[in-house]
Amino acid sequence: QVQLVESGGGLVQAGASLRLSCTASGRTFSNNPMGWFRQAPGKEREFVTAISRSGDGTYYADSVKGRFTISRDNAKNTVYLQMNGLKPEDTAVYYCAASQKPYVTRSGNEYVYWGQGTQVIVSS
Repeated sequence: QVQLVESGGGLVQAGASLRLSCTASGRTFSNNPMGWFRQAPGKEREFVTAISRSGDGTYYADSVKGRFTISRDNAKNTVYLQMNGLKPEDTAVYYCAASQKPYVTRSGNEYVYWGQGTQVIVSS
């Protein structure tokens, strides 16, 4: 099994930057495509970004393209989410997730391991 722990959330002003981290344990981390999802209060969970096992392939929701960057360091069993130019609409709990598939996907149903989430609040 895979255990995931997110960190790096906080309260910031619009235009600021944050870097989220997700550290994994168990199994072989490099065999897991990783994704970031977010959920605002009263809203459905939505896809943010995902990265392939090797890091060669990345995908982003249109709302974060050009502002967010996903990366991974398999030697450290860690995936990162660099968030620049934060907007109030980015406010949400951010979750990292791991897939057991050999390919990367935007579909939340493909991710079987989830972290506890980290809160990001962006004030106007």
